[in-house]
Amino acid sequence: MSRKRLVVIGAGMASGRALEQLFATEPDGWHVTLFNAEPRGSYNRIMLSPVLSGEKSFDQIITHDADWYGQHGVTCRFGERVTAIDTQARTVTGTKGTVAYDKLLIATGSDPFVIPLPGHDLAGVIAYRDADDTRRMIDAAAQPGARAVVIGGGLLGLEAAAGMRARGMAVTVVHLPGHLMERQLDPAAGELLCHALEDKGITVRLGANSAEIIGKDGHVRALRLADGTEIPCDLLVMAVGIRPNVALATHAGLAVGRGIEVDDQMRTSHPDVLAIGECVEHRGALFGLVAPLYDQARVAAQTLMGQPAAFLQKTLATKLKVTGCDLFSTGDFEAGDGREDIVFRDPGRGIYKRLVIERDRLIGAVMYGDTADGNWFFGLIRDGTDISAMRETLIFGPAYQGGTQPDPSAAVAALPHDADTGGCNGTVRRTLSAWGLGSTDPRTTSPRNVA
Repeated sequence: MSRKRLVVIGAGMASGRALEQLFATEPDGWHVTLFNAEPRGSYNRIMLSPVLSGEKSFDQIITHDADWYGQHGVTCRFGERVTAIDTQARTVTGTKGTVAYDKLLIATGSDPFVIPLPGHDLAGVIAYRDADDTRRMIDAAAQPGARAVVIGGGLLGLEAAAGMRARGMAVTVVHLPGHLMERQLDPAAGELLCHALEDKGITVRLGANSAEIIGKDGHVRALRLADGTEIPCDLLVMAVGIRPNVALATHAGLAVGRGIEVDDQMRTSHPDVLAIGECVEHRGALFGLVAPLYDQARVAAQTLMGQPAAFLQKTLATKLKVTGCDLFSTGDFEAGDGREDIVFRDPGRGIYKRLVIERDRLIGAVMYGDTADGNWFFGLIRDGTDISAMRETLIFGPAYQGGTQPDPSAAVAALPHDADTGGCNGTVRRTLSAWGLGSTDPRTTSPRNVA
């Protein structure tokens, strides 16, 4: 039986996982042509931060090398951009020629969003998305006295800042919102993270609105803020978000919303064209975390092989280590009537936990410093567990649940004297003093919105 022709556009983590699944089940069933705009194959993009900081080399994060591609007979067209998809003729055209397909898998990922500030096209202004960007930051940090500005205090921006700082570069993070990582953290946890970064020598400017990138002789030399402040820099990194890369799909006439629209089998509007990864939109949702991308890869591989499969969106928890700080967040943090916060804070150990409860169900959790119980809290949210019976000791985790009636006084008595805990629904607070054990700082219990 002749092998089917599969063309894959994009050699990222999602497509790499799909090929693994395909070759594991049908090792001789496919002839694969793999295009990639980067001049290399698949590598673990999540590990670019350790490469930037010097903890790992790039070779250590390669997931599929030349031997792997050769073993599976993959025709690699690396460093070649695809210019067109013809779904009627079933061809893909790159800058070096055209190839025919029986099935096409689009995994074009996402493009970094670049704020169109005056001067954004100066030399030395970059995004942070791939190995080439990482190399530019490493080279810049090697220059004596080099200074960098990072616009964006989300995960990617902070990893860029920490990596360059680890190499000795002076780094300033500029962030428009009032606290860091506002999509994952509430203000209290964001404040702890900010202090941790400042302790590492990183300058953080919050509530700072970028106005203009100033250059000299065609190269960036400073960022000017809206208040007139100028922050000198030799390198400016924009890390302010991503957008699905849908240009090829749009020009090919595929259905595109915010991303390439796919069904539960990861098929696009053309049945012989599938799409996975950050470029897709499934039931109105976009994706950036690795777990759903790998699920999509598995489903796409099964669909290609004619096996029944369906991609299901799942409630996700975000467990991260940012510059050595453990973070965990999951669920819904929208403020609203009938919602209650339970907050625990131990300033001495740099630990903060916040739970959001509605109708005796845990609906959101955010933790900083101690995330050991994160998976347990995630399970309560995912399963819709009634937590009324453990309400008094919920914040202390699974160790204080089950068995005999939990004693909140015992849990509190075990805490350091400078730790505090509290609850709030906007007007009513439940404090340690309600248990006869002291009081809490009201500033730790104000409900705030976390996306």
